[in-house]
Amino acid sequence: MPELPEMENYKILLNQRISGNKITNVMVNREKSINVKVEEFVNKVKDQKVGSISRKAKYLLFRLDNGYVLLLHLMLGGWMYYGTDEDKPDRTVQIQLSFGGQNLYFIGLRLGYLHLISKEGVKKELENLGPEPLSVNFSLDSFFALIENRRGMIKTTLVNQEFLSGIGNRYSDEIAWHAKLSPERNMNELERIEQTQLYQSIRFILQQGIQYGGYMDQPLFKGDTKTGGYEANTYVYNRAGETCKRCGALIVKEEISSRKTFFCKGCQT
Repeated sequence: MPELPEMENYKILLNQRISGNKITNVMVNREKSINVKVEEFVNKVKDQKVGSISRKAKYLLFRLDNGYVLLLHLMLGGWMYYGTDEDKPDRTVQIQLSFGGQNLYFIGLRLGYLHLISKEGVKKELENLGPEPLSVNFSLDSFFALIENRRGMIKTTLVNQEFLSGIGNRYSDEIAWHAKLSPERNMNELERIEQTQLYQSIRFILQQGIQYGGYMDQPLFKGDTKTGGYEANTYVYNRAGETCKRCGALIVKEEISSRKTFFCKGCQT
């Protein structure tokens, strides 16, 4: 499932390409991927300019000139492609937004969705999300306050969207490795120096993920060499049986609270 770095990468690249442009046509091939009737969706989206694209947690928000917002969550298996009919991937497209001769294709939205929401409704939709871990307001002191009396394991705490927004299975493992902490450690057992390291690792790993363009398998557009660059730079995720880049021990894969988890038993204590 795309996490904060993947959606931030999409946000940056799409703002460069479609921000300020008019949506000239709308196609909905799967009504379950939207939240209103197709006719209403088309009427309120077509001929609108995309004012800006922002990100909150794992969501993208396409802000339209008429005040409505297209709220995107890709969930498991969802992705996007921007280009012409000639170079679009040979995949089933659930929704297509056209910008003249270029199209934004939403693919793999079997669990994901693109919802049309009023500006007022967006706040309610996202009100239960925790703080943004890369926000300038997310200080070390605010992290200390957030984890005070927190009793869950590092793994399950990091993926809890009401605790922190945007971190999922992949980056929680990468963060725990970078912090040299076992994902099975309980938050309330961490010493202050370990809490500080965890905070620093959260910010470092997420920023590095963005820098490398996340892990998505498919490019966003023809000639896109950035998207997916993090896949070759992971420390532990999907590397079970390989040697740890830090200590040389074998990386293991175990289930923690029904989530597949990758970590090094040699240096994550």
